[in-house]
Amino acid sequence: MNARAKSFKNRVLASLPASELGRLSPHLVPVDLPQRKSLLDGKAKGAYFLEVGIASVVVTLEEGDTVEVGVIGNDGVVGIPGLLGVENGSSRTFMQIQGSGYRIKPQILREQFERPGELRNYLQKYMQAFMAQTAQTAACNRVHGIEERLARWLLTCRDRMPSNQLRLTQTFLGQMLGAPRTTVTLAAGILERAGLIDHSRGVVVIRNRVELENAACECYRTVRDEYKRYQLL
Repeated sequence: MNARAKSFKNRVLASLPASELGRLSPHLVPVDLPQRKSLLDGKAKGAYFLEVGIASVVVTLEEGDTVEVGVIGNDGVVGIPGLLGVENGSSRTFMQIQGSGYRIKPQILREQFERPGELRNYLQKYMQAFMAQTAQTAACNRVHGIEERLARWLLTCRDRMPSNQLRLTQTFLGQMLGAPRTTVTLAAGILERAGLIDHSRGVVVIRNRVELENAACECYRTVRDEYKRYQLL
């Protein structure tokens, strides 16, 4: 089944009128995206519309530590640098939760983006919301505790996934949150004992979303409301 013949889970593609989707669809290549697959590694080699799964945008420090500065799911597109005509970047984007989607050549997406229409309108709003997410994440990593940040991060991923079940190890969570594994283990234990999540064998299950939101810092609500303001969530 080709891209034009099916409905889309990616919110960008699903929002497009038939005329714009007709121009874009022939260039969309279905792809499976396993966990840890590199999507962007400092050069704008490709662009992706995720249907399922979560991609992490991370910054790597000189010592080799990585810190996540943003997440991308079916709400947007991987490949903003290519849209802006930038080939090299300081961040790296890879799949943190496996999924699938569509790959498109960056130059094709940029050509379509530069044409007036809903694709341009949607992606401009998305870029604004994503910049708000990265700015808020930087502030959050600086001032909030690991328990609040973990709750915020899990909710952010859940908003972009179809299930309360997230396949994530504590080691991986530590890398994304810029914290030692032991610290993440303690934070996850607190949330689990409170009945908010279950965590075992690399799987996190959200059990009580309302209370998990209460446990999260203000950053989750700030970013969520920004995405909702632009009708991206």
